[in-house]
Amino acid sequence: MHDIPLLTLLPFVVMLLSIAVMPVKFEDFWENNTNKLYVALALSLPILIWLFINDMTHELSHTMLYDYVPFIVLLGALFVITGGILIEGNVRALPSVNTAILAMGGIFASLMGTTGAAMLLIRPLIRANTARHYKVHTILFFIAIAANVGGLLTPIGDPPLFMMYLRGAPFEWFLHLTPEWAVTMSILLVIYFFTDSYYIKKETPEAIAIDIRIYKKFRVRGWLNFVWLLGVVLAVALINENVIKGVQNHYFLPWLRNLAIIIFALLSLLFTKKTTRRRNYYSWHPIIEVAYLFLGIFITMIPCLLYLESHAGAIGINTPILFYYATGGLSSFLDNTPTAMTFHSLAKGLVESGQLSSAGTLVAGIPELFMKAIATSAVFFGAMTYIGNGPNFMIKSIAQNYHIKMPEFFSYILKFSLIILLPVFILVQFLFM
Repeated sequence: MHDIPLLTLLPFVVMLLSIAVMPVKFEDFWENNTNKLYVALALSLPILIWLFINDMTHELSHTMLYDYVPFIVLLGALFVITGGILIEGNVRALPSVNTAILAMGGIFASLMGTTGAAMLLIRPLIRANTARHYKVHTILFFIAIAANVGGLLTPIGDPPLFMMYLRGAPFEWFLHLTPEWAVTMSILLVIYFFTDSYYIKKETPEAIAIDIRIYKKFRVRGWLNFVWLLGVVLAVALINENVIKGVQNHYFLPWLRNLAIIIFALLSLLFTKKTTRRRNYYSWHPIIEVAYLFLGIFITMIPCLLYLESHAGAIGINTPILFYYATGGLSSFLDNTPTAMTFHSLAKGLVESGQLSSAGTLVAGIPELFMKAIATSAVFFGAMTYIGNGPNFMIKSIAQNYHIKMPEFFSYILKFSLIILLPVFILVQFLFM
């Protein structure tokens, strides 16, 4: 094991701080994806030099080919396919209707990813609430449910889970998290229903009259994309070593899975009408942004992961509860994907050093309860801030384009996540950890 200097961890920290600070302090600069690429490359360069000097190119190639590429392929395919599904129409913005849409978002999140579910339903939800004066709370709960909590049940649901899947967690194992998912979803939906019931009583008679008048039945276009979406789900679930036994070349199945996913994305582009994507306000900007930023994240985090594996015993985080809150705390203010990978490496290092028992059920090389803590916390706490998970900022941006005055970064935390989400997440820890 190479000795990992602490200085090599700095580019990763700066990379994550850039994602947190730049959109707030340098919005115009950060809006340009090319500038994001420049920042990612600049911070990656010293790590690339260090890896080459220390003959650690294997770690680099493995991370890029078997972590970064599958990550971008899956996320990009889900983005392309769900971008071809158009939901038109307006329904009454009643508390029961809004709650049903949020529940759909939470269910869809595990089937098509939090990004896919959020991009599919956010515009229909906003259109349904066009006449309502009080609708900010609806967008905030949508961020929590559709863009985060709902994605807990499959590796497709949220990027941290997909990375755990790539590290060996079986596809069906994530269904073990159904109790955590069901309890959290139910509590948030109930809180939302009563909150929206309170706010609808404050609406003016004129707003209610307009809401009734603009009713138009929902209509879905781009149905064929659900077939391509199912293809992606099956590719992730079935093309792996747990299902296809006896493949000697360990690199064959990952590349076959990537190829299958890319084919379904290409079929979506080929068979979806351009007018459907145009009416869905489809743009390549969000997925290019993710590709550029995570290029920098995946390169700069290599020394961090190696450091955690080699110094796991000295850090002092060694129980599921500590893993739950440490993962959650970092997932709130950093991106939840590298956070989950970091704490998985920490747990794996504890197992390899003998400080965690390897007896019992292991999932991706770590005790099952630790995996539950990492996976649940990374997904749930990603809702605590706008920067905890990629779709959060995208939803905020879309809402603002519709002239909805969204709370700023710290207002979101103080007025929503600390008083609504955090108590629920603490309850989850008491019930399941």
